[in-house]
Amino acid sequence: MLNACVSLAPAPEPVASPIAGDWPTPSVASGGVLATGLPWREYFTDPALQTLIETALANNRDLRVAALRAEEARAAFRIQRAQQAPMVGVSVQRIRAGLPDSLQPLAGSSVVEANVASVGISNWELDLWGRVRSMKTAALEQWLATEQGHRAVEIALISQVADAYLGLRELDERIALATRTVENQQALARIFEKRYELGHGSRLELTQVNTLLSQGRALQVQLALAREQQRNALALLLGSEPQLSQSSVAMNDSMVMPELSPGLLSDLLINRPDILAAEHALQARQANIGAARAAFFPRIALTGAAGTVSADLNDLFSSGTGAWLFRPVIELPIFDAGMRRANLDLSVVRRDIAIAEYERAIQVAFRDVSNALVARQKLAEQTIVARQARAEQTERLKLARTLFDAGSAAYLEVLDAERDLLAVEQQLVQLHRAALSSQIGLYAALGGGTN
Repeated sequence: MLNACVSLAPAPEPVASPIAGDWPTPSVASGGVLATGLPWREYFTDPALQTLIETALANNRDLRVAALRAEEARAAFRIQRAQQAPMVGVSVQRIRAGLPDSLQPLAGSSVVEANVASVGISNWELDLWGRVRSMKTAALEQWLATEQGHRAVEIALISQVADAYLGLRELDERIALATRTVENQQALARIFEKRYELGHGSRLELTQVNTLLSQGRALQVQLALAREQQRNALALLLGSEPQLSQSSVAMNDSMVMPELSPGLLSDLLINRPDILAAEHALQARQANIGAARAAFFPRIALTGAAGTVSADLNDLFSSGTGAWLFRPVIELPIFDAGMRRANLDLSVVRRDIAIAEYERAIQVAFRDVSNALVARQKLAEQTIVARQARAEQTERLKLARTLFDAGSAAYLEVLDAERDLLAVEQQLVQLHRAALSSQIGLYAALGGGTN
């Protein structure tokens, strides 16, 4: 019997790591601080962004649902844990039963009346094979999995709010560039219209200036639409309307974030919440296999009570009315049409599914970190190229204006240079935002702030 009082759950087997042995960009991986020990308030230092994140953590409905899921799993674990202990209850009954004619001589009457008051336990299972313990372990691991899921949702929410805020800041800068271009083109359009009226300019030049002005206005409307949509996306994350006005401060002046180090691959396995959630889910499936195996063994349950029984309610607690009941039950189904075997097979298949989900969680985490590392490196290179292109386009615009003023070039050359410069400036702002977004993605992919 002592040997039988063990869990029948299979011993956990190590899962082979389905990823490469190192990060894809080791040259970038050196230096920086670990994200797990860096709270989000120390990583995101912009006061406006910190206020937005605090609002989202307080009001976001997805995060609230995740927290309630964790509370739900905790309550389910407490219910399952309580089944290990006997349930003691008090019962008071009044019994009145009619007897058939064949039993009336034994009872002395056709109607039997009795009053019963007792205290005892009912159907308490002696967990010799670990079935109840395995179910409690499964409930515990499921609770821990939902807790880690809650943490994963929180980290994802923080990164999504930060990225949405960056999107607004990017659109603000692009709108400012487009507005400046439109204002310049409006002034030029008035000058060329005056020159045309005085006979010093051609209709073609005036049309070219107005065309560029119309393109700038169209870009303004397009960017304004994108900003409203981005603002609505941020409002959904916050759970309330964001109180943000358009900012003229460049992103790289206020969104500087500390340099991060990805650390070791083993750190990712013990710090990233979605991996830990998948690991706990796997352990829960392991415990369910133990419960399914224990169902093949006899189930022993005890029912016992002690109290008083009397035909007259006034004599219920008198001397000589004591009674007791002890009823052990041993159950072992002989034929169940393969139900227990199918339940065990189902538990094994679900365990195998959990293993695949755990491996996939590791692969997704490795992909997220690798993408963020590569993006950090390549976007830095793209930014350098874009800055060089902006300098070249600025010089080209100066030369085109000089040649036009000297009468050596048509104004179309100036317009083309201005159009290309605007496109390069817009691209440079987008690259700045993408580089900052890659830092946010890296912080979330590494499980930022989990420690």
